[in-house]
Amino acid sequence: MDQTKRQPRKMGWRFALLLLLLAVTVSGLVRSLWLDVYFIPSGSMEPALERGDRILVSRTDFQADPIRRGDIVVFDGRGSFAPLNSGRGPLLDALAETGQWLGLAGSDTTYVKRVIGLPGDTVVCCDADGKVTVNGKALDEPYLFEGEKPSTQIFTAVVPAGRLWLLGDHRSESADSRSLLGAPGGGMVPLDRVIGRPVQIIWPLDRFAGIPRPAAAGPMIEDVQ
Repeated sequence: MDQTKRQPRKMGWRFALLLLLLAVTVSGLVRSLWLDVYFIPSGSMEPALERGDRILVSRTDFQADPIRRGDIVVFDGRGSFAPLNSGRGPLLDALAETGQWLGLAGSDTTYVKRVIGLPGDTVVCCDADGKVTVNGKALDEPYLFEGEKPSTQIFTAVVPAGRLWLLGDHRSESADSRSLLGAPGGGMVPLDRVIGRPVQIIWPLDRFAGIPRPAAAGPMIEDVQ
């Protein structure tokens, strides 16, 4: 009679694959519902956000505390800042989305800008002092890139219901609502395209820091609806 004890079967690569799939599933669920990571590909939001920063974005902040003027928002620009279809085809789109999901590359359709005008606001550039005004009141913009003018482009924009008027902090480096004044939609971004609020710079480590919101007393979406 063979007395050799049978060795327990090792799970091997199947177990490792199962753990990997579980980790990806959990990560995907968290990122689709609560927190996501985005790569900053340009200097349009300097000095608050620099080229190469990886930021943590809360998808739930604006549910409890609505968007207000001065907030930085991450949004899907398709249909406003970017075409609805990239034209690259499904394979290249999938590869690009993988790089974006890993935080290794920026997105051609996801943008980060600052809210200047809420629904119903009239945004004008510029007053006698060279400042952007909202509903006739000049904006104090301490977040602007050093030495930047509020805008060198003259404009008047009335923000319709359900839309936002957005500008970058580094105005001379930013393609924003000003750039699309003559296009369909006039550079106004639908509220339902807002993905969330950047809450933390997580990379590089020497820039690890929270991203503050403007004063809670500032006008917000609920105030103007």
